[in-house]
Order: sequence, then C-alpha cells, then structure tokens
Amino acid sequence: MDAVEAQIGSRPATLHEVAERARAGQPFDPLLREFLDEFYLADSAGKVAAIAEGPNNIALVHDAYLGAVAEHLARRYDLAIPDWVDQPHRFLVEPFFAGGLEDLKAILLVESPLAFRRRQIFVSANALSRPRERTAAAPEGS
Repeated sequence: MDAVEAQIGSRPATLHEVAERARAGQPFDPLLREFLDEFYLADSAGKVAAIAEGPNNIALVHDAYLGAVAEHLARRYDLAIPDWVDQPHRFLVEPFFAGGLEDLKAILLVESPLAFRRRQIFVSANALSRPRERTAAAPEGS
C-alpha cells in the first residue's frame, strides 16, 4: 500500500498534510473540513502541531486560504501564529469571494474574520465551523 492509499479513510491532522493531499489530487474543500474536525478535537499540543509546519504551495487562493486558516485558528485558540502565514504568497492581490454569488459580497465583506480580510479573502463568519467544534471546548470569549 502506498502513501496515498494509506491516507484514504484518514483525516489530515495538519495543514501541511491538507496541502500535500490536495497536490496529490484530492479535493481541497473536503480535506480542509476533515482537518478542522481533527483540529477541534485535538488538545493544545495537537492544535499547535496542526498549524506549525508551513504547507507547500497548491494554488494561489488555496495558499492564501491556508494562511488565513492558520492565523485565524491561532488567534481564536490563543496559540502562537506561525511565521509562515506572513509569506508573500499567502496573500491575494485580487479579492476572492467565497460562494461566488454577487448578492453575498456585502455580507462577506462585513463578516469575514480579520485573518481572511487581510488576505482579501471574504468568507462568512462561520466559514470554519464544524459540528465537532461545538463538542470541543473552545477558550472563553471565542
């Protein structure tokens, strides 16, 4: 069994792994959702490890999105923000609006968390929400 076959059925535990699996042809969005499921269940050390290693490049929007995810999760869970999130290729020049619907742009401009807005990625306030997040204890004030 090769490494790709071994990954089938397992969730990515790190953003680096999300990128590697996406580079190998797996769809990005489901990988990110599965990563979030694992992240929300992890203890503090697991959360740190999940965002510590900078992911390899995938594509412009995905590279910036992974930087935003790591920064947002670090801020939310009071973790150190990894240095790799500030690499120039983690920022977009042109704005990206999730969902692609013109009618949602104003809402996404207002709701986007800081880590996404500063990269010109506009998402809903709950873009990283998952059912497992509600069962995992979040720090006070989140």
